Amino acid sequence: MAETNEIALQVKDLKKHFGGIKAVDGCSFDLPKGKISGLIGPNGSGKTTIFNLMTGVLGADSGEVVYRGENIVNLRPYQVFNKGISRTFQITRIYREMTVFENMLSASSMRVPESEAREQAEKLMEFVTLTPLRGEYGGNLSYGQQKLLEFARALMTDPEIILLDEPAAGVNRTLLQNLLAHIHHLQEEEGKTILIIEHDMNVIMNHCEKIFVMDYGVKIAEGLPDEIQNNEYVIEAYFGHK
Repeated sequence: MAETNEIALQVKDLKKHFGGIKAVDGCSFDLPKGKISGLIGPNGSGKTTIFNLMTGVLGADSGEVVYRGENIVNLRPYQVFNKGISRTFQITRIYREMTVFENMLSASSMRVPESEAREQAEKLMEFVTLTPLRGEYGGNLSYGQQKLLEFARALMTDPEIILLDEPAAGVNRTLLQNLLAHIHHLQEEEGKTILIIEHDMNVIMNHCEKIFVMDYGVKIAEGLPDEIQNNEYVIEAYFGHK
């Protein structure tokens, strides 16, 4: 297990404007290595924009994302992916006209031999209990199963950091508990660093060791779950009063 004070990735004074809208306005935080952390905030607070900036989906106006001593901001998504940072999306981006197995192979690195990629795909399908559906088209899966498939695809390159954008959204309780068990396995047994955006506060408070809170594009708080639940600025951001 990683020591508590080890940092996997640093976000430094990150800024992104869309016209006159400050989507991210000088956000900074250190992501603890080998831990499950949460990123929360009201709708429109800039959470998904942060993910997009961290993974090259969007270019930043200024600021840094430091990973392994390198500023990776403004790299292309495939370059970030190849460095060991993988993600899921708020709305699943699986290939609906490919089978589950084909979807898995599509996320493998070009540098990995096909035999290894196929073996990894089989292992991960079993990990998320999708093996019985390996020949089913992605578009025929339930939404929860699509979430599991996208989660499994994000693991195909054995990333060090995994960013999950609303994994609980639209997923039934049984599949959600399955997914959470997989997330904890990755953190506890494999030492992965995981950052979760989530509106389900039960997921955040019960499964994250550290929580970052955003509002209007800035980080307004960070701390342990108990600290966040009792933080007056967080309460005001969510409920409009202290």
